[in-house]
Amino acid sequence: MKPETRLPESAQRVADMLRRIGHGQPVVLLPASGRTSAEAAAGLGCRVAEIAKSIIFRRLADDTAVMVVASGANRVDEGKVAALVGSLGKADASFVRTHTGYAIGGVCPIGHLRETLVLVDEDLLGFARIWAAAGHPHAVFALSPQELLAMTGAQAVDVACRDAIGPPPA
Repeated sequence: MKPETRLPESAQRVADMLRRIGHGQPVVLLPASGRTSAEAAAGLGCRVAEIAKSIIFRRLADDTAVMVVASGANRVDEGKVAALVGSLGKADASFVRTHTGYAIGGVCPIGHLRETLVLVDEDLLGFARIWAAAGHPHAVFALSPQELLAMTGAQAVDVACRDAIGPPPA
């Protein structure tokens, strides 16, 4: 894995945007697809939990895109997200591209075409460095969780599915 001088168009847009906002980390191309967190982690040599995956929902009340940037190790609890932002529906590939400007599998957390409500999985705050999609299924960039919060204007919240441990409280 190395920074590329020749990026796909959508990844180059992200690289240009990162440069404009003063982010010092380059966009890198993975040797294989990074469509899943496991694929991206394998290509980067990091833990799956350090992958900041972007999951898009459609808020039913106003058709707004809701992006959850979650740890790659977590499943997102749609009920927790809905409790924070309102009832949710499925976001198909067309909705995702129309609202974010990116294809599923490469949705960058920033630079969306339309206003997007962003929530960040609080579990990402436990890492010094995380990796986010850079506009293409093979492109990623490194950042800190604090940089992610600053870039997106998001809040860190509990969005992960949690297995109950032990007996319920009496």
